[in-house]
Amino acid sequence: MIRSLWTSATGMQAQALNLDVISNNLANVNTAGFKKSRAEFQDLLYETLKPAGTSSSQDSQVPTGIQIGHGTRPSTVLKIFTPGNMENTNNELDLAIEGDGFFKIIQPNGETAYTRDGAFKLDRDGRIVNSDGFALEPEISIPTDAVSISVGMDGTVSVLQAGDPTPSEVGTIELARFVNPAGLISTGRNLYTTSEASGDDMTGTPGEDGLGTLAQGFLEMSNVSVVDEMVNMITAQRAYETNSKSIQTADEMLQLANNIKR
Repeated sequence: MIRSLWTSATGMQAQALNLDVISNNLANVNTAGFKKSRAEFQDLLYETLKPAGTSSSQDSQVPTGIQIGHGTRPSTVLKIFTPGNMENTNNELDLAIEGDGFFKIIQPNGETAYTRDGAFKLDRDGRIVNSDGFALEPEISIPTDAVSISVGMDGTVSVLQAGDPTPSEVGTIELARFVNPAGLISTGRNLYTTSEASGDDMTGTPGEDGLGTLAQGFLEMSNVSVVDEMVNMITAQRAYETNSKSIQTADEMLQLANNIKR
């Protein structure tokens, strides 16, 4: 019964973490480019009271044995990079990736970060930047006299300047992809950085080498399903409640044993 107290406690701790993950998913249901997470668990060590295959007589063996588990623990919180819904914004600087890939962003410390959030703006120098003012890589500057901006499916950025009927190309947006995007490190601000698990980025032109294409005037929204997360929340709540009931039952059994009188 003492073992069951600690075993059920691990179950409650696991469901508390599960609810943390679900809550973060729900909090970001309207975050552009957000990718939901899923908590995964694994069972703990087992105490073997009777090994399987132990001889029960000269000519026979125990077929199964006795093993008692010690609960559960988190094994990983997995980022799921399924595509989110595309929202038509009609904003010429809103870009969505249709398929695999990430935009490359230069952080203030000079390091490269990656994002699926394509809600870009122009800074005072005409550079294409994200919501925090971090420049797109490679850097693309829009002329001050540009009256419209056009981004092709292959990332080609062209502008129409005042008094000139012919569009001029000012740069090309590149995308990056990873063998294991789930290994990327979330740093907040809709940004990811590389890790040993993700490997180095493979940069290329949109629409080539497995990279997705760009859609101008669209934003990729969060891939969180509110209905699915609510069901997961109910499941986590019931699992937490059941584990607490196991602790309560074990406590009552210990109380009965303690109250036995000779």
